[in-house]
Amino acid sequence: MTATWVVGAGGLLGRGLVRELGARRVPVVTQQVPWSDATASRQALERGFARLREAAGDGPWRIAWCSGAGVTGTPAAVLNQEVQTFRDFLDHVARAPAAAGSALFLASSAGGVYAGAGRAPFTEAAVASSISPYGTAKLATEQVARDFAARTGVGVLVGRIANLYGPGQNLAKPQGLVSHICRSHLSGQPISVYVSLDTTRDYLYVDDCAAMICDGLERLGRERPGDPVTKILASQQGVTIGALLAETRRLFKRAPRVVLGSSPFAKFQVRDLRLRSVVWPELDRRSLTPLGVGIKATADDLLRATQLGDRAARR
Repeated sequence: MTATWVVGAGGLLGRGLVRELGARRVPVVTQQVPWSDATASRQALERGFARLREAAGDGPWRIAWCSGAGVTGTPAAVLNQEVQTFRDFLDHVARAPAAAGSALFLASSAGGVYAGAGRAPFTEAAVASSISPYGTAKLATEQVARDFAARTGVGVLVGRIANLYGPGQNLAKPQGLVSHICRSHLSGQPISVYVSLDTTRDYLYVDDCAAMICDGLERLGRERPGDPVTKILASQQGVTIGALLAETRRLFKRAPRVVLGSSPFAKFQVRDLRLRSVVWPELDRRSLTPLGVGIKATADDLLRATQLGDRAARR
């Protein structure tokens, strides 16, 4: 089995991918990275890559880059530093010989790169166009990955991921509407919504996304080395915020407390972000987690975390 390093293993996608790889009995490498310190993060990434090469031996390795703290409202300077960190890391990786079959997966954002692309639904054939520094940074990171593939021959899969949700989302970030609705249900505190209720998004459960990534990396091995592949990873079902709220009302037996407000970042949110994938369609032929099931799993996880926190506070 090909040793795989999940960069960003502590995040929502990273944790899901570690679970999926473990279920498939794939050797997994993880490495703590202090992202707030540029020098320390570079050194940690170099140590992680050394550990990956050791685990892989003379065989191929895989890197799944699931890192990135930026969101739609993150300042451009912070996002640019994330791009530079990725570029510096791949420069380091490129200096080491890679066995045939080695591969890189990059988690990108469908919402970020298609926000200015015209009319939905968006496919991989659409010309990507961002309307925010976040989307611009994602496109720059994608290009770094493609350049890496061209100069090294390492297989590259860029996954343009829909609105990811599920247990373990970082609620300190101003993103993840499903998780914030679930927290509002448990806490009784209202949630602010800054866009129209007919805003349409594609919600993909984290475990489904992780399975798609693993299958995509396996499929990548049948492509010509050095030819990067870009694929949308999505449920391919458009859901309005109004419909999402209705589903949570059905599940929780009460309407979520919603406050309609305004935000300077609302200008970066387009009305319709429905997605369709036309690349490797066989990867999409799977049973996906129903939205209601995924919302309940997210709420149950938040409840467990709240109960554990309460127990710890009483000790």
